[in-house]
Amino acid sequence: MEFKDYYATLGVAPEATQDEIKRAYRKLARKFHPDVSKEPDAEARFKQVAEAHEALIDPERRAAYDEIGRRHRSGEAFEPPPGWNSGFEFSGRGGAEQPPGGDAAFSAFFESLFGRAGHGATAGRGGHRPAAGRDHHARVDIDLADSYQGARRTISLHLPVVDAQGHGSIHERQLEVDIPPGMREGQHLRLTGLGGPGQGGEPAGDLYLEIHLRPHPRFRVDGRDVYFDLPVSPWEAALGATVAAPTPAGEVELGIPAGSVQGRKLRLKGRGLPGRPAGDLYAVLAITLPQPDSDAARAAYAALALAFPDFDPRLAQQG
Repeated sequence: MEFKDYYATLGVAPEATQDEIKRAYRKLARKFHPDVSKEPDAEARFKQVAEAHEALIDPERRAAYDEIGRRHRSGEAFEPPPGWNSGFEFSGRGGAEQPPGGDAAFSAFFESLFGRAGHGATAGRGGHRPAAGRDHHARVDIDLADSYQGARRTISLHLPVVDAQGHGSIHERQLEVDIPPGMREGQHLRLTGLGGPGQGGEPAGDLYLEIHLRPHPRFRVDGRDVYFDLPVSPWEAALGATVAAPTPAGEVELGIPAGSVQGRKLRLKGRGLPGRPAGDLYAVLAITLPQPDSDAARAAYAALALAFPDFDPRLAQQG
C-alpha cells in the first residue's frame, strides 16, 4: 500500500482553505466525470479526485490525515504505524460525491485511516435534530480470541477536534468497551451516548465502532467460518488416524479419514465464530513429507516406489 498525497491529487497546497479545496474538487470533477469526460483515464482520475476531496473537505478527517502525513511522502510504502489500529474517531460530517462503484471504490489507504464508516456520512441523526449530538464512528481492531470469548478492552481513540477558526488538532480518549462474543469483520458495535455531546438539553450522539479482526498466525476467518491448515503425515492421510488439532477454543481430537488427500476440508460444526447460527471450523489437510535424510529413510522411500510401480502423480494433468 502506498501513501497518497491528497493535496497533490487536487492540485492545492497543504495550507489551502476549505473553499480552495472545494473549488479544486469541482473543477476536476467536471473535467473527469465519466459521464461527460473524453479523457481515456477519466473514471480512475475521478475516483482519485473524489477520494481526495472526501479526505480533505471534512476538517476532522483532514486533521487526521495531516497528522499522519507529516511523516510520509507520496508514493512511499505505507503501513499504519504501531498504535494506529484504534484509528481515528469521526463525527460524520462528510458528504462528498461518491465515485462510480460506491463505497467500495475508495482505496485501501483511505480505509486504513478512516474505515468504511467515514464514507459520505451525514451529520447528526439524519439532520432533523440539529441540536442533538453527532454520532461518531471509529475503526477498532480486536483479536480472534475476543470474538470467540468476548472481552473487556481499553481502547484509545484519536479524536480530531476543530476550533472556531477551523484549525484541527488531535485529542486522545480512552474507553472501557465490552466486546460481545461473535463480533465479525466489518460489524458495528453501538455505544449509546458516547458520541458528540448534545446542546440545549438534547441527547448525546452514539459511538459506532467498526470491528476489524487482527490477522491470526494460524486461523483465517471468512464470515463466521474459520479455517486452519492441519499438517498430517502421508500414512495418517492414507490409513486414517486420530490427531490433536488446535482450535481457537482449545485442542481437540480430530479423526482423519483413511484415503484423505491434500487440501481436504474436515468440518467441525458450530466451532466457528459464535452466533445464531454459529459458524463452522474447517481443518484443511496439508500432507507433509518427511525428509530422506538417513539411509533408513531413503530405503523407505525406495520401498514405497517399489510398492506402487504404476503410480503416476502427473497422470491427472495429462487428461
